[in-house]
Amino acid sequence: MGAGILLSGAADIDFMVHGVFPYQFFGHEVWITTTHICLLIVLLVLAGFAIAAGTVMKKATEVPGFFQNIVELVVELLDNMTVSVMGKKAAKFANYIGSIFIFILVCNISGLFGLRPPTADYGVTLPLGLITFTLIHFNKFKHKKVKGVLAELCDPWPIWAPINLIGYVAVPISLSLRLFANVLSGVVMMALVYGLLRVIAIGWPAALHVYFDLFSGAIQTYVFCMLTMTYVSDAIGD
Repeated sequence: MGAGILLSGAADIDFMVHGVFPYQFFGHEVWITTTHICLLIVLLVLAGFAIAAGTVMKKATEVPGFFQNIVELVVELLDNMTVSVMGKKAAKFANYIGSIFIFILVCNISGLFGLRPPTADYGVTLPLGLITFTLIHFNKFKHKKVKGVLAELCDPWPIWAPINLIGYVAVPISLSLRLFANVLSGVVMMALVYGLLRVIAIGWPAALHVYFDLFSGAIQTYVFCMLTMTYVSDAIGD
């Protein structure tokens, strides 16, 4: 399990998803994989932070302490990011955008702590793309009605409808593949460094982790959320 989950200098390190242990589910053998384990760790960390933040904010003081400052700073930054893109529409979506931003960011940077980032598994990024796809079209039908959606589908001419339809379907695929491919490339690069340069891979790979896990992870998180806000805002219209 350790070799599959941890990006250490082990001799059998690789970048694949591995089965940890199987269990029977309605007569079928189902595997708990390294992605499930890493995802569970990320969710426990986020749940712990959320509980601690809720406890602190219930007892918030006018002169905030260190942790209260961090919570308020995170909320303010995420709210400002949402408002800057969506304007007055941001109030309804700030919680969702903030939630996926924090989740994706923590998943992406988990490689800094020796985990295999869950977002390097397409089974994690595809559901995120599908949730965004559902949100986009729910708001599109809600605000533009069926008539407006059909008019948009046939723009500029009805013959373009199949092409526009492909464009709609491509949204969750492009969102999920972009995030998945960029994170997986970092995992592959680090696995190659540790696997091929075992003896001399001491200390200096930390700089690569900072780039692939922290910098690139933060950029991909921002891109995913920015595209989500842009698509949803466009679906709502003026």
